[in-house]
Amino acid sequence: MFLTLATLLFSGYPVAFILGGVALLFGLIGYFLGVFQLIEFFNFVPRIWGQAAENLVLVAVPTFIFMGVVMERSGIANDLLYCVQVLLKRVPGALALGVTIMGTILAAMTGIIGASVTMMTALALPTMMRQGYSHALACGTIAASGTLGILIPPSIMLIIMADLLGVSVGNLFMAAIGPGLSLAALYLLFVYLAALINPRLAPPLPPEMLVVPKGKLVPLLMKAFFPPVFLIGMIKGSILFGWAAPSEAGAVGAFGALLLALFAGRLNVGMLSETCVATARTVAMVFFIIISATCFAYVYRSLGGDDIVEKLITSAGLTDWGLLILILGIVFFLGFFLDWIEITLIVLPVFAPLIAGLDFGEHIAKADVVYWFAILMAVNLQTSFLTPPFGFALFYLKGIAPKEIKIESIYKGIVPFVLLQLLALIAVMLWPEIALWLMRRTYD
Repeated sequence: MFLTLATLLFSGYPVAFILGGVALLFGLIGYFLGVFQLIEFFNFVPRIWGQAAENLVLVAVPTFIFMGVVMERSGIANDLLYCVQVLLKRVPGALALGVTIMGTILAAMTGIIGASVTMMTALALPTMMRQGYSHALACGTIAASGTLGILIPPSIMLIIMADLLGVSVGNLFMAAIGPGLSLAALYLLFVYLAALINPRLAPPLPPEMLVVPKGKLVPLLMKAFFPPVFLIGMIKGSILFGWAAPSEAGAVGAFGALLLALFAGRLNVGMLSETCVATARTVAMVFFIIISATCFAYVYRSLGGDDIVEKLITSAGLTDWGLLILILGIVFFLGFFLDWIEITLIVLPVFAPLIAGLDFGEHIAKADVVYWFAILMAVNLQTSFLTPPFGFALFYLKGIAPKEIKIESIYKGIVPFVLLQLLALIAVMLWPEIALWLMRRTYD
């Protein structure tokens, strides 16, 4: 099944159709071999209903997607990027630092990688090119910053992972904040040092750039900076302090985004129509893959695939640390060829039972292992957006970037950021408190 899946993924056919088609194909093959009953196909329906249609955890996905699209289409995110650039105009690498901070804020607003990368490419890359920025540094900064949405709550991936692992979404959100902000800090430090050591990579802005008339800075910040930041803080705070479930917080966030667009004078029928269509397409794509992956996982388990994997791993005599490193290595390798949602929905159901039984002694409490593992997976899966040949963030960037930007510059630019992601992964492995401290402080 995995070999067939891997082969068909290179065909360019939609992933949802491939997953569902492979499930049907191998169910029929199993029937002719006497190891699968045709009546088992009827088990698809209750599983699809229970794991996707009726799943209250996944209700948060459409609302957060809607909030992010509103922020993008209304121009609120554009105004926010301008404010960040104004505040950092005298710092080395100001534009690149502004893009990184903006990526962090967008991650907290949307959790949608495609929207973040394409928007920042359209808004920031032409300006960075005009200022003489290195193409590699500019592209690497935009692509890496845009992928922070996969880790920093409200991440759609974390919602799906929490559902697959059977853990609290709120606790997983809290566990992701520390690693997410740490990774953003690593990006900022790298960009700052690169601009400081070699100013030709990121030339300083000219004095006339981003000049705000006297007395206009505070009104600008009050209008374009503080409202979206307050909305983000309200959403995150309500989840972290237990005032609201993620689905409720997502609904409030969607309503708050509409209010921001209304107060900015940009809420109209055309914008709202475009937002609804874009949201519907994204939600349909996500849930179609979830449904197909549910069918794939059922056939795979029914044919004994998870038993084979478990026996192969246990017979290899790996220690708990060895098994953890092996799983993370497999996920990193798959990231070169698959998107995060396929990796998550295919790998987690296979390895989740094994992870539940791991014991790392005094390094981490057994009750916290599943949250720690989920965050390690999330940090690891960030690389899947940047690693060629199928790094989706690279495709988004290349599709929007001017013709002067070569694919070689994009590949060269993401290398240091992938290394920073791996450094963050190792740090969370060695010091679990990076992920677990806030979560423990909250529920203790």
